[in-house]
Amino acid sequence: MRRRLLSWPILDRFILSELKGPFFFGVFAFTVLLVAGDLLFKLADLIIEQGVSLSVISRLFVYKLPGVIVLTLPMAALLSALLTFARLSSTSEIGALKASGISLQRIVRPVLFGSVAVALLATAANETVVPLTSRAAENILRYEVAKQRVSLVQDHVFMREEEEGQLKRVTYISRLKPRSGRMEGILVQEFEEGQLRRILSAEEGSWQEGEWWLDDGKVFEVDGAGRVSLLFRFERQRLTLRLSPGQLESVSRQPEEMSIPELLGQIELFDHQGIDVRSLWVMFHLRLAVPWASVVLALVGAALGVRPQRSGSGVGLGLSVVIVFAYYVVMSLCRALGQGGYLPPLLAAWMPNLIFLVAGGALVRKANR
Repeated sequence: MRRRLLSWPILDRFILSELKGPFFFGVFAFTVLLVAGDLLFKLADLIIEQGVSLSVISRLFVYKLPGVIVLTLPMAALLSALLTFARLSSTSEIGALKASGISLQRIVRPVLFGSVAVALLATAANETVVPLTSRAAENILRYEVAKQRVSLVQDHVFMREEEEGQLKRVTYISRLKPRSGRMEGILVQEFEEGQLRRILSAEEGSWQEGEWWLDDGKVFEVDGAGRVSLLFRFERQRLTLRLSPGQLESVSRQPEEMSIPELLGQIELFDHQGIDVRSLWVMFHLRLAVPWASVVLALVGAALGVRPQRSGSGVGLGLSVVIVFAYYVVMSLCRALGQGGYLPPLLAAWMPNLIFLVAGGALVRKANR
């Protein structure tokens, strides 16, 4: 009868209700630690060294805060599971549940459900709020702190394209206006088997109906001896360039300022130009993997929490900091190996989660004995 009372969803509702308080405490505590340990020092430096006004600093703080909070969610999931199961263990509630025939794996199940919800929340925030606020913070640093002028023009733009490891095309644009979809002073060099074969030059170009069109140009042929001869002139010709004005504006963005579709577009663009994209692929997979650290760290926290101990929130917070530090050390090592080409980007991003998932599962099995 007692076991029926504790079956789904009563037991799960009970565990989840116990997890809520420590989770929000964890978000607050880790946010304060990260803000005090890094962000406040940077903001204070801007005030002291550059005389930035409090109004600008306040807006910069608000825009930086969502990224910090999202970073704390896996940490808060770890602390929440650790403190909750430590309290339930110290009051013998875990022992009573196990004595009634309920396994620790069953008791931990709502922790997994809750941490999956946290991971989905972190992923959604990384795709919506964080890129927008990160971009706004970067604009404040660039245009209000560094006093750079807002430019609608890019000068001296080079784009390199490769095909099967061989240079295919180099495009040079003297002056580019992404917002209006205009370009000036275009020079395109086309290669065959590594040899320059054709040169196209044009005075102007424009973006029309999803394509670049060149006006008032010439096409030259380059023979095997390097002699250049005019093939023909044109008044209007289509330019094969897989780059829209919007993509041109996004090239200068940092990965944290992009959503996953924008990051994939950046990877495709750079790969088409022959640029090494291993680092971007590692960043892409990390964007997916890091939010799911909430699940593996919560599992580790629950397993450690049921061990016989009498610890308060201070000890739990300290232990959580140690575990999080270990996780990020492993993540940094794997990221470096992935960017260096020693590990595939997918494995480099997900290996920390796999390592801690195996460790958490082993701790749960050990605690269930």
